[in-house]
Amino acid sequence: MDQISNFIIQIKNAGAVGHDSTTVPYSKIKHSIAQVLKKEGFIKDAGEKTEKGKKVLAVELLSEGRATRIQGVERISKPSKRIYKKASEMRPVKNGYGALIVSTSAGVMSGKEAKKMKLGGEALFSIW
Repeated sequence: MDQISNFIIQIKNAGAVGHDSTTVPYSKIKHSIAQVLKKEGFIKDAGEKTEKGKKVLAVELLSEGRATRIQGVERISKPSKRIYKKASEMRPVKNGYGALIVSTSAGVMSGKEAKKMKLGGEALFSIW
């Protein structure tokens, strides 16, 4: 099972049915992805909680009326096929309305940040 794919699809689906928040099993990579999504304006907040003795990541979704900020996601790098991009290969997603999420040597960040810092890395997914 691909935990990053499950995470981003669960966030997208929760927004599609009109939920204000969702919880997913906790991991450090999911938490760092959630922080980047918060910084890019796709979610309101994300925090670590404990439910029934297990750590979970509680994600509050950002919505404008009934529509949520997340319209679509696309997984780029998969466990079966890793995709790496140089800083010069990172392009805007949906004419700048979306974001590319990249795992670099300096941590998880958006494609814009990685390009500014001239860092390449594994292209995890794009979101718009």
